Amino acid sequence: MLTTPGRSRSRSRSRTGIRAAALALLAVLPLAAATAATPATAAAAPTAGAAGQKAAKQGPISVAYVEVNSNSMLNVGKYTLANGGGNVFDVAVIFAANINYDTTKKSAYLHFNENVQRVLDNAQTQIRPLQAKGIKVVLSVLGNHEGAGFANFPSQSAASGFAKQLSDAVGKYGLDGIDFDDEYAEYGKNGTGQPNASSFVHLVSALRASMPGKLISLYNIGPAASRLSYGGVNITSKFNYAWNPWYGTWQVPGIGLPKSGLSPAAVDITATSASTAASLARRTVSEKYGVYLTYNLDGADRRGYVSGFTKELYGSAAVYTP
Repeated sequence: MLTTPGRSRSRSRSRTGIRAAALALLAVLPLAAATAATPATAAAAPTAGAAGQKAAKQGPISVAYVEVNSNSMLNVGKYTLANGGGNVFDVAVIFAANINYDTTKKSAYLHFNENVQRVLDNAQTQIRPLQAKGIKVVLSVLGNHEGAGFANFPSQSAASGFAKQLSDAVGKYGLDGIDFDDEYAEYGKNGTGQPNASSFVHLVSALRASMPGKLISLYNIGPAASRLSYGGVNITSKFNYAWNPWYGTWQVPGIGLPKSGLSPAAVDITATSASTAASLARRTVSEKYGVYLTYNLDGADRRGYVSGFTKELYGSAAVYTP
């Protein structure tokens, strides 16, 4: 993938770049349906009882990734449905924290760039208003070109140690969960190991044990995404959701969650055409999948674009409230 010009290596990376070049090919690939399995902790969309939410909505949950280097998390709460007033988006993802590598201690650690740290430090004004509306707020974590990744912890204790850093952050900042995005790790750099079979299994197992009531989602990409079983332990059921990482395409994630926890559709709000976004939403409903993924929600009034997919998902246009 290409990084965004001008961003330092400690900052989260944009997902456009090379990924966009593959969209046309991926869009025509035949796709197999995922095998059904029951998540350990099912996470339903917020209900009408959530403070500030006018009505429950029927249909898939909608997810919004926000690049906090340049956009506000509060944008997620500005969209409601014209029919009933429910939230358009059910899950807001802070993009992104990083898994970094300490070359002195030879260990991975959780890192927040200044923009992510600002959001977390100002949780009362950046996160709580969304949660008060019934929107879950999740922290995405991805690699940072330093060799550390979710798939190369050398031992169970090392994986469990990083899981504790994640769960501590969720608790400290009052978040609703963690999203794993295994990109940009550059496995092997700084003397780190290559991906192994046990690392991600130990990491997710420890994280689920430490935060049983929280969300864990999988951005279905990278070595970690294909290493979900080890030593008789399969971590599939420890995830709530998994989604397609290729914007503008339809691709069923290769993880055995039920359809209610999968998003084969993925759109970049600033790059995927409105007609494609609507078509993918229509297919999400017709094929009975439970999640619709969007990326790069910015501060512009996108009600026309958003209405295109909400009409398909929920039978209602979207309302934008600045």
